[in-house]
Parts: sequence; C-alpha cells; structure tokens
Amino acid sequence: MTATIRPGELFVDDRGAVAQLHGIGIQRVGEHWYAWGEDKTAGDRFTAVACYRSPDLANWEFRGAAISAGEGDLAPDRIVERPKALQRPDGRWVLLLHIESADYSDARVGFAIADRPEGPYEYLGSERPLGNLSRDIGVYQEDGVGYLLSEDRDHGLHIYRLRADHCGVESIVATLRQQDRPEIGYESPTLVRHDGTYYLFGSDLTGWDLNDNKYATASALEGPWSEWSDFAPPGSRTFDSQVSVVVPVGDGHVYIGDRWLREDLASSAPVWLPLHIGDGAARLDWRDEWSIQEMTR
Repeated sequence: MTATIRPGELFVDDRGAVAQLHGIGIQRVGEHWYAWGEDKTAGDRFTAVACYRSPDLANWEFRGAAISAGEGDLAPDRIVERPKALQRPDGRWVLLLHIESADYSDARVGFAIADRPEGPYEYLGSERPLGNLSRDIGVYQEDGVGYLLSEDRDHGLHIYRLRADHCGVESIVATLRQQDRPEIGYESPTLVRHDGTYYLFGSDLTGWDLNDNKYATASALEGPWSEWSDFAPPGSRTFDSQVSVVVPVGDGHVYIGDRWLREDLASSAPVWLPLHIGDGAARLDWRDEWSIQEMTR
C-alpha cells in the first residue's frame, strides 16, 4: 500500500470511510501509531471518540469507538473535543478530553481509563484543574510523569503536572502568555522535547478563523520561556491550519493541524507536514506530498 501523505486531503480508513481524526491525539505503540480523533459525523455535538491505528501515518485501520455518547458530560447534546491519550507506567491508558456545554461555559477537562489504547474507556469525570478554566488541551509525558497543557482564557496557557495516576491535576509548572496580548495565552497546545530543548506550540484565539500559529522554547518546563515566534511563513495562517499535535517520528517531527469546515466538520481536511526542529528553532515548509519512510531511514 502507498504511504504517501498529501496535506489538505482527507484520509480514508480501511472501511472506505473518512477517518475522523479531527483534534487528534497520537501515540506510538509497538509497530503502530494509534490515533484518537473527534468523530464529527453528527456535527459539533458528541457522538464518539474514534480510534485508529496505522503502520505508516498514511493508511488507517478503524479500531472502534474509544468512548461513546452516554449521559452527563458525554450526553449527545454536549461538546467533547481534543482527545489525547497517555499510557501510565502501570500500562493502563488515560484519555483526556476537553468537556464543554453547548455555549462553551463549562471549560473542563475530562478523564477516562482503559486497559488497551483503543478502549473501551471508562469515563471517570471532569474538573476545572485547580479551579481554572480548561479549553483546548494537549498532553506530554517524560520519565513516567504526565503533563496537561491547557488554555485558560482568564490567565493564559498552563502547563500542569498530572497526578501519578494521570487522572487529575497536581500542580502548575508554568503559565505562558502572549507577548503582544499578555492578558491571554495560546490555545490548542502541544509540546515536544528535542536535544534538551522544549518546544511549545499553540494557536492564537481567533475562533474559527485561522492564524499564524506560534512556538516558544525553554531548557526546562518551568522556564524561562522564550518569546513566541512564527514557525510557518508569516501570513500563511500556518498553511491555513490550526495545530493539533506535533509528533516525534524517526529522527524528525510531524506537524498535524486541522482545517475546520464549520458547516461540514466531518469532512474537515488535515494538514500533516514534516516539521524541522533543532538548535532552538522550528520551521514548517509546504510539501505537496511526502512519506514517513523519508523520516525513518
């Protein structure tokens, strides 16, 4: 099977259906990449978090619904976004979710647990971490310690240390704000470490409108953090996408972003591109097509 990835084109899974990989979370598990995405077949209201796996980031096998609509936070009139999964040191999996009401007033993070990456996950409940608003989220893990990245409209972008069981927040490690608008931070955060430097990526708060996403660097999670900079060509609006996650692949990294079609969310196309990271800098260039093989030689 071909492993060619064409940014801006939809992935079709092994059933011939559009892969619902919106707001994606992704992890390497053995010989496969597992991915969790917002199932938008019913629009913006919650139906399920879809789970897929792939050997090459191009061909996707549907593994089922990791978690499905039910009651309370997961009722079908709710909004559930940004599924991100971490495997705990004990082998169990924790799925973190942005939990919302229809008017986006809840601003909570939810937690679910499972024995396998594809689930099914048992939903445990939600919280406002340390009492703070929590909207777009990301996750990071290092030496068995889990971290939640969470945008708090009132205070900025927080990096939280998770509890040992990864099912709640323990403390704030750092809070970052925009230099031009210090009253807010960036949303849709993702974090990687490369050659001893942390790279934190995020999107400006412009609703459904796209923008030039930014990144900052630090030698420690606590900071100090650099000023925010563009990593795609200025004015490109990050090639008309919003960052969801940056994934280490082989010796490099892959940028995964969303192009949100508000009237047809299920058909919103992804933008997946190699991301150049090193020496304290990140750069995203457009490629009409590419494959994982060129990153893993």
